Amino acid sequence: MRNGLVRIALECVTTSDNPAFSNCQLRSVPLWTAFCNGRKTGFAARRRAEERVRNILQTMQCVTVGAGVIPSGFGSGSEELMYMRANFEHVVGNVDSESFHLINPDECTGQELSVFLLRSRLGVNR
Repeated sequence: MRNGLVRIALECVTTSDNPAFSNCQLRSVPLWTAFCNGRKTGFAARRRAEERVRNILQTMQCVTVGAGVIPSGFGSGSEELMYMRANFEHVVGNVDSESFHLINPDECTGQELSVFLLRSRLGVNR
């Protein structure tokens, strides 16, 4: 984010051969193709939060907005965990598209971080 805008797009494809995810809620799709600022970066997978992650989130519940470092007690070894906590605007385009846009607390109009969830339907009759 130091260099400007970050746009993360997570895309899943539903085909007529594999319509398993065509009718489920978009945020419950388990596997995504990931793009960052238009470049394919790999894959993303939905997973359940482990106990360690729940403890970290519980520690951060009193933080409303900001960025920082959590001491190494939560990480493995002497590592520290960097975090960013912010408010996001949730926009639903339709059943196949949602987005989350970072709301800057300093009232800047630019959105530094946006996450898009997209479902492409190939060969599926609606």
